Amino acid sequence: MLSGAIDLHHLIATWGYAAVFVVIALESAGLPLPGETTLVAAALLAAGGQDLHIGGIVAAAAAGAVAGDNLGYLVGRRFGLPLLERHGARIGLTPTRLRIGRYLFRTHGGTIVVVGRFVALLRAVTAVLAGANAMPWGRFVVFNALGAVAWASVVGLAAYGFGDAALHAPLPFRLASVALAVWLVVGGGLWIRRQEARLAAAADAALADER
Repeated sequence: MLSGAIDLHHLIATWGYAAVFVVIALESAGLPLPGETTLVAAALLAAGGQDLHIGGIVAAAAAGAVAGDNLGYLVGRRFGLPLLERHGARIGLTPTRLRIGRYLFRTHGGTIVVVGRFVALLRAVTAVLAGANAMPWGRFVVFNALGAVAWASVVGLAAYGFGDAALHAPLPFRLASVALAVWLVVGGGLWIRRQEARLAAAADAALADER
């Protein structure tokens, strides 16, 4: 993962909204970068008094998501599933996740473009899968914009509100909040893994006739 080599605090403090836009755009295009972590970090910095406005952060995040997703869509549409089957594992698209992607686009269509923006395992690959599965571009643009704006607003404003409240809260509340955040991250990761296994089984059953 490239994320381990990035000092997000320094990057955002130096480049501001541009850093938020670029990191999220590159992640949305398929690169293994910490897009959501960048959005949260920027929102927390804004809450902590950094020379950033939460409105600008949300706008930069949404714009980066739309730009990167459209690039990812074009890559998927141009090179299709054969390329992803050969090289997809390099960006996290294992054969199992490719089958899940085909299954989800077949059964849910545009909805998965919106929901995928909120799911860690899907956020960086949904646009590529949309293109590879030949989703009409006009339909993709609409659902992609809805998902990008909703994601940037919900995550950005929630992180900003949490950071602002934590700055004015007693120490025990801050410690409890950190513990809760860690629990949510770990528990959420385990839940997603279980859902991936369930979806993989459903995808195998639904796509059995194409083998």
